[in-house]
Amino acid sequence: MFQNFYPDIWMDSTYEIDFEALYQKGIRGLIFDIDNTLVEHGAPADQRAIALFHRLHEIGFSMMLLSNNKEPRVKMFCDAVEGASYIYKAGKPSKKGYQQAMERMHTDVGTTVFIGDQLFTDVWGARRCGIYSILVKPIDKKEEIQIILKRYLERIVLHFYKKKFKKDLKKKK
Repeated sequence: MFQNFYPDIWMDSTYEIDFEALYQKGIRGLIFDIDNTLVEHGAPADQRAIALFHRLHEIGFSMMLLSNNKEPRVKMFCDAVEGASYIYKAGKPSKKGYQQAMERMHTDVGTTVFIGDQLFTDVWGARRCGIYSILVKPIDKKEEIQIILKRYLERIVLHFYKKKFKKDLKKKK
């Protein structure tokens, strides 16, 4: 029932992902949400995000920031990190932004991973396109009211996700 919203992997943080392993598996493009995935909502790129993008650039990834936010916010973040491009007002979970990101990175569904913090926009959009998705826990608990309401629904979906993948989740700990 909720499988369309299930991520391929659920991690505590973007900063715990083994990007070197992804590269060894043939992943060449990374699509990131920004707010609550890389930094707190509305925050500029911090040293941790800047260091991550530098490392990912050195590994050889193409990187795209995919955000439903307006251009000034997305551009500000993108300008601060190395080697990324961006798409603003992406309309997630619409397929269009994800497909445009892959086209611009010269990747496809088999060589691209999406990383985000929301099931009903980030993960669902990636799944609709066939892109491998990594859900991360939101960085900051303080969020806008419309996101808080979605988080209640996400809890229901994640409850069933945990039940289905209970064995796999235990192995990761």
